[in-house]
Amino acid sequence: MADAPTGQHSGPLAGLRVLDIATIIAGPSAATLLADYGADVLKLELPGVGDGARGFPPHKDGKALWWKVTNRGKRFATLDMRQPAGAALLLKMLPRFDVLVENFRPGTLDGWGLDKAALWKAQPGLVILRVSGFGQTGPYRHRPGFARVFEAMGGLTHLTGEPDGQPMHAGYPVADNVGGLFGAVGVLAALLHRARNPGAPGEEIDLSLVESTLKLLEFLPIEHQQLGTVRQRSGNASQYSAPSAVFLTQDERWVTLAGSTNPLFAANCRAIGRPELAADPRFASNGTRVQHSAELNALFGHWIAQRPLADVLAAFDAAGGTVAPIYGIDQIAADPQMQARQALCDVPDDDFGSVQMATVVPRFAANPGAIRHSGGALGQHNRAVYIDELGLTEAELQALIDAGTV
Repeated sequence: MADAPTGQHSGPLAGLRVLDIATIIAGPSAATLLADYGADVLKLELPGVGDGARGFPPHKDGKALWWKVTNRGKRFATLDMRQPAGAALLLKMLPRFDVLVENFRPGTLDGWGLDKAALWKAQPGLVILRVSGFGQTGPYRHRPGFARVFEAMGGLTHLTGEPDGQPMHAGYPVADNVGGLFGAVGVLAALLHRARNPGAPGEEIDLSLVESTLKLLEFLPIEHQQLGTVRQRSGNASQYSAPSAVFLTQDERWVTLAGSTNPLFAANCRAIGRPELAADPRFASNGTRVQHSAELNALFGHWIAQRPLADVLAAFDAAGGTVAPIYGIDQIAADPQMQARQALCDVPDDDFGSVQMATVVPRFAANPGAIRHSGGALGQHNRAVYIDELGLTEAELQALIDAGTV
């Protein structure tokens, strides 16, 4: 692995160096996951402008809170790679890095003199993660896109909503974060190959965010190809398990119910005082229960509606059943399981002292990752990067600043 700045990194990826030149969410989130596990991630942004995600709401005192989470644990410098001097600086940096993450439209870097041949000449073992809406090939390769586009064309939006209603988005960029997960996994696979094969050439990873969304729904193609079925929206009802819906308690709290196996269905029946349902031929298997899902949902819904949430949860817990309250973030923060696990952690922040985030997932017992700090200011580490690491003089750095390169 490339030499990292000393003294501040721990975790299973300590010593790995990642150069993040991506923007918005998907590409940066892949790099952020690597930072959670200990990688040293340097994020480069356009001077004076920065990543567009810096403008995403919500804000507090003019500071973007989403930015602080999505780009946690990184260092921040500026560079205009569109300028020849900026492209030259990027190539000068590359020998210090193991991974490059980018999400420009296909061919953009090539036009700046930063094609893969130039990148690999500077760093022969470089792993290049290319994140784009539709991939590096195909008729849509140059199309722009955001999470809603990828969710729509990847099949997710089609499945979400009521059967007789319009397709619905989740209200959160699911496709971007899913793409970030696939990107991080791809990088780690490439790094493992390189570790097992010293001297292996660099790798180029082509991540399409439409395809990563479709991969979430990987049962759709086989169902369509083998049965001719196009799966449709079913609201809150599961199409593969019953009973399954969301139910309102007496004190107007929502719960969800699941349990596709026979033992868990029997436990759920005991919870509502109807153990005999488990022996009913109509409900003898998951397949027959799905066929009679309306009856089961009505039975369970009626029982739940007559009791407050605390009683519902207590009954299912005593029976070993599988009901869950539907939480907002305030309820997540107050939940004793979440508190016992410290699922939310306080992260150092330059503006507010500390901010709260979900902790590193998954957890490593011997060499845990950590969120070192929140996303920082534009160009915060310019001097450390350009003077301390690249060896530029004060005069050279100032000239680059004056030219708008840094």
